[in-house]
Amino acid sequence: MPLPIRIAPSILAADFSRLGDEVRGIVDAGADWVHLDVMDGHFVPNISFGPDIIKALRPHTEAYFDCHLMIAPADPYLEAFAKAGCDSITVHAEAGPHLHRSLQTIRGLGKKVGVTLNPATPLSVLENVLDDIDLILVMSVNPGFGGQKFIPAMLDKIRAAKALIGDRPIELEVDGGITPETIGAAAAAGANVFVAGSAVFKGDGVEAYRANIAALRQAAESAAA
Repeated sequence: MPLPIRIAPSILAADFSRLGDEVRGIVDAGADWVHLDVMDGHFVPNISFGPDIIKALRPHTEAYFDCHLMIAPADPYLEAFAKAGCDSITVHAEAGPHLHRSLQTIRGLGKKVGVTLNPATPLSVLENVLDDIDLILVMSVNPGFGGQKFIPAMLDKIRAAKALIGDRPIELEVDGGITPETIGAAAAAGANVFVAGSAVFKGDGVEAYRANIAALRQAAESAAA
């Protein structure tokens, strides 16, 4: 059975002065997951937020918290993000010396496990951990900033990742430059989870977010059919 199309708005593009309202708004507007981009100013050239913000947001919704750690080292902070209320924790392949150990730690904390691949990171890093993960996140921009343009060459990587997954129940997520114009190609290549920031949060309020999410979902589902 193919995995369902999931739209995962990144709160990086939200209004941080009313973040709880924004999270409730996107969930009311039809978001499947809430994507949490954690940046440390070291592994990527920006700083976003940490586990205390996620903990503060957790009471606002029961929606799935999809946490993408763009931090290095990641291992010392995995427990804090798990306790903050993340449902899945995704680490970059380069975020520590022992990827398998990081994945074991996340699983031991009772969370879903993901690995992120930067545009230049080869798929081969996943070959020996495929049966230990629930999600592969293909970055279609270089991480660290919102609003970047989708890198078309990543479509080949998405197709290759889909082939590598085979019949395993692994979610294939794509993040970076996702708009109604780019999401179809990513869905046709095999992705089923789509992170979108500015494409969701443009406009003002729940009705605008609902229209934006619906446009993304329709384009993805049409291409994946």
